[in-house]
Amino acid sequence: MKSKIMYLENKSNGHNGLAWIGFVEFSKSGQTVYFDNKALKKLKISGISGNYFNIETGEEYWVSGVKKNGQDRHPLGSGKIMPDKNSIEEYLKLVDFKTISEQKYTITEFIQTDKTRFNTKENTEIELRDESRQATFYDNNRRKLINSY
Repeated sequence: MKSKIMYLENKSNGHNGLAWIGFVEFSKSGQTVYFDNKALKKLKISGISGNYFNIETGEEYWVSGVKKNGQDRHPLGSGKIMPDKNSIEEYLKLVDFKTISEQKYTITEFIQTDKTRFNTKENTEIELRDESRQATFYDNNRRKLINSY
């Protein structure tokens, strides 16, 4: 699996959700991002403000590469960004500053992701799959999430 440093933000609270910067792993297809014991699946049709969703909770996330100027948060957003301590050195090489500001960042440590638990969930077939044109990828995956518990 490929590993890359990315910016991730939980969009369930609009532009003020929790945000992280760190190394993530991608599935072979590139459709799933694994980080901090979470699995985020790419939305085929972008949601209200996210481009991925958490396959366990259904929450929308914004996932993107880090910006060289360090302005990853939406201009209307607020809250500290949590960089993974194992990615800080690489992050500083990508951006235009030399140190991590305590006013803008809170250093954290990502938990290793157990991908097998997500693979089982994603590969479970369901009977409620809506094949109509109006059904979205998110709707079908939401049914899978609801019916797998």
